[in-house]
Amino acid sequence: MANVTVNKFVEICNYLQDPIHVARFQNFCGVKGTFPEKRTQPDSGQPDPDAPGLRQRVQQSADEDVGNGDISLAQVNENQEEDTTRPNGPKAAETVRAPLRRNSLTGDMGQEFLIQNKFLFYLFTFGTELGNEMFFIVFFPFLFWNIDALVSRRLIVVWAWNLFVGQSTKDMIRWSRPASPPVVKVEVFYNSEYSMPSTHAMTGTAIPFCLFMLTYGRWEYTFLFGLSVALSWSLLVCVSRVYMGMHSVLEVITGFLYSLLVLAFFQPTLDKIDNYYMTGHYAPLAIVLSHVSLGLVAFSLDSWSTSRGDTAQALGTGAGAALASHVNYQLGLLQDPPLSSLPLTLPPITTGLVLRSVLRFVIGVAVLLATRMAMKAVTIPFLCRLFGLPPDDVRRARQQMKVELPYRYIVYSVVGFVCVCFVPVLFWILNLA
Repeated sequence: MANVTVNKFVEICNYLQDPIHVARFQNFCGVKGTFPEKRTQPDSGQPDPDAPGLRQRVQQSADEDVGNGDISLAQVNENQEEDTTRPNGPKAAETVRAPLRRNSLTGDMGQEFLIQNKFLFYLFTFGTELGNEMFFIVFFPFLFWNIDALVSRRLIVVWAWNLFVGQSTKDMIRWSRPASPPVVKVEVFYNSEYSMPSTHAMTGTAIPFCLFMLTYGRWEYTFLFGLSVALSWSLLVCVSRVYMGMHSVLEVITGFLYSLLVLAFFQPTLDKIDNYYMTGHYAPLAIVLSHVSLGLVAFSLDSWSTSRGDTAQALGTGAGAALASHVNYQLGLLQDPPLSSLPLTLPPITTGLVLRSVLRFVIGVAVLLATRMAMKAVTIPFLCRLFGLPPDDVRRARQQMKVELPYRYIVYSVVGFVCVCFVPVLFWILNLA
């Protein structure tokens, strides 16, 4: 009986992992590939197992792109011409697009593809951006400066640990991205990372559900409203990863469930962690040692990829924000509302309130971006000189642990510290607090 259950479970997993389901969903949403013609010369079809810096299975997928293409760009153009000559005109307005960003490891721009439903393209592009760096640079500071600093601090803790667990699991399981073809790579930036589980699905689940659990009862709103927002946010991010061709259905489901498991572990301890970061006598030492140690573990699991850099970036941000929280508490700069004022209610939305919030946000983000730019400009050349590496090839230099790990930690720990400690002081000086 147990063997039958296990076999059935494996069968279901294999079914959900099949890239054909991703391709069918993309086709349903109006995404069409422009795969190249089949090769005319024989090839061994075997990827180089020693290809430096590249995933073997990713290289194999690239070979499959050429060897098993099912439709060429010329054929697509012919089909478009046929559509325009029909009495009823084309079936749908098609737009030829290329991936928005280059592959983070190879610099490859990817292949062009056709979009027949622009609304879904922009919707799922927005959904996938909810798990990218720029969103968190915007979301966490806005929440901290304008709404609730306590909630923002604790969300950063969950985000950093969630990303560490997810990215480390990727580098241990080592599954490749869905094969293309049949899948269309609408996004290629993360294509050289491993795929299982989907860390976009993990962060896209952990952040909204943790936000819901931290704010329900602390702020006045209905349970159904909060749950609906969390579910909608999570669903949009998860489905967007399938639409982008970055994950199979199984990987997205696993990321969703895995994130809930991590959240169930951390949620009961968030209050203790936050209090220790602020009040613990040895908290600064514990913060630095724990976050650096986790980064070293993540960097020892596999060769360079953006997953390691993203992990170090999240841990560095978390360390900087935690250290800033400790400094704020020790200097009496922490302004969490007293428990007697709970539950909190949104103040009346006035023109003055909106303008002050927007002004705080614009000034604060400008300071963060300037800080990040300045720290990048200083840190990478310094590390290259320190370790005797040529400073003109930044991409190659950052593929080495001795450069990438300290670079990410130094830059983003400073960004996190500035966000939580320096910018609020600046607001107080400018009478914007």
